[in-house]
Amino acid sequence: MAALAQQRRISIQTPAKLPVCVSCHRPIMPWEKAVVFPCPKCGHPIWRCAKCRKMGVPYKCPNCGFEGP
Repeated sequence: MAALAQQRRISIQTPAKLPVCVSCHRPIMPWEKAVVFPCPKCGHPIWRCAKCRKMGVPYKCPNCGFEGP
């Protein structure tokens, strides 16, 4: 019975999948000042981190290949 009680206390958690910046390809943490917007051509969501936005790094839509500033 003690082993069963021990098993009930164990919880398996699935890690959250973080969005990835389309410019630098690094995961975007929840506290970062990132932005997500639809691709002007196809509407696919585009995530950009604050650093790439501030530096004006070009981005490319992973869905249709649209490139923007």
